[in-house]
Amino acid sequence: MTSRADRLLVALALSSGPLVSLGLARFAYALLLPEMSAELGWTWSQAGALNTANAAGYLAGALVAAPTARALGTGRAFLLGSAVCTAALLLTALTGTYGVLLLARAAAGVGGAWAFVLGAALVAAAGAEGTPRRAALMLGLYYGGAGGGMTLAGLLVPWVLDRAPGSAVDVPGAGGLVGWQLGWVALAALGALATVVAAGALRSTADPAPPSAEHRRWDRGRIGWLSGGYTFFGLGYIAYLTFVVAFLQEQGVGLATVAAFWVVVGLAASAGWFVWGPLIGRLGGSRAMTVLMTVLALGTVLPVVVAQTWAFFVSGVVVGGTFLSVVTAMTVGVRRVLPAGLWTSGLAFATAAFGAGQTVGPWLTGWFSDRLDSLGAGLVLSAALLVAGALLVLPQREPGTARGGPASDP
Repeated sequence: MTSRADRLLVALALSSGPLVSLGLARFAYALLLPEMSAELGWTWSQAGALNTANAAGYLAGALVAAPTARALGTGRAFLLGSAVCTAALLLTALTGTYGVLLLARAAAGVGGAWAFVLGAALVAAAGAEGTPRRAALMLGLYYGGAGGGMTLAGLLVPWVLDRAPGSAVDVPGAGGLVGWQLGWVALAALGALATVVAAGALRSTADPAPPSAEHRRWDRGRIGWLSGGYTFFGLGYIAYLTFVVAFLQEQGVGLATVAAFWVVVGLAASAGWFVWGPLIGRLGGSRAMTVLMTVLALGTVLPVVVAQTWAFFVSGVVVGGTFLSVVTAMTVGVRRVLPAGLWTSGLAFATAAFGAGQTVGPWLTGWFSDRLDSLGAGLVLSAALLVAGALLVLPQREPGTARGGPASDP
């Protein structure tokens, strides 16, 4: 096996980070939200607030990701984040108390930020010796782990709900837990397995070099427009992935179709890099973000405009195949603008900006949907926010990237 293949396998194994932090801890909530909301008597704003708590924890975790990595080592902090996130999944299964659920979702966000941001830094460091195309491929494989988590959740959670106590296929041995609680237990089991896989991969990685003294203070304005657009990405994309399952069920879509839809979203997310990777390489990170967020907005609003099953699945393919590529484009942009010694700090700063957006996004969309008594209205708002982000990132400049022209290799 060549060292090049070794690096790709490391990126694939480290993709357990986004698999746990995004695919399981954040996005799979959409599959369990309708049952939790119905059983616990929530409004849409209350339901959205749980993902707001997750995003707030993610923001807090992102803000301290770089100093945590310096204190513990990047690899150890990454693994700790994955373990904390998994433990929070289990805690979510064990209570119906709203305040405790908020705390568990916040803890999952903190751990998820460490796993996601620091895993990206490890993969970026592992790809630094290769070509820019190879480095971008490794990042695409890494971020694709979130889609893998969504696919696994889409296969597992509906199966568990179908066999929970009181369902048509009642399987004994549930220990008194209801369907949504068993769903979280299943997600925690997947998270534990993924954490073990990531731990094995760390033996083949080296921590990124810490920032030199002159890099401890740096001009965040260098990635200001990129980070601003990324904030609006956080505001807009999260509402779709939080509420789309509830929206589909409002349209009369059954559980089997919902499961198939979610698997399609996850598979598209895993494969999205192969569609958008060449574009990111040609345009550079910031220009690609503009294109991707525009496409994402169209996919977000499609099921509202065309309330047909085929349109739901097309929307799932478009959104699933696009949203993680925005993250890849952001990472490429940070790598092009900042020196290697600032990659971890730059990624953490951009992720914190993104976290601020997605902290507000679920609650804002839930509140807006409550006010208009329409989840579809919330999806339209999300699409508008994505368009605003696409416009905001336009002024960002990258070395060697002309306005509207191809980006040169860094």
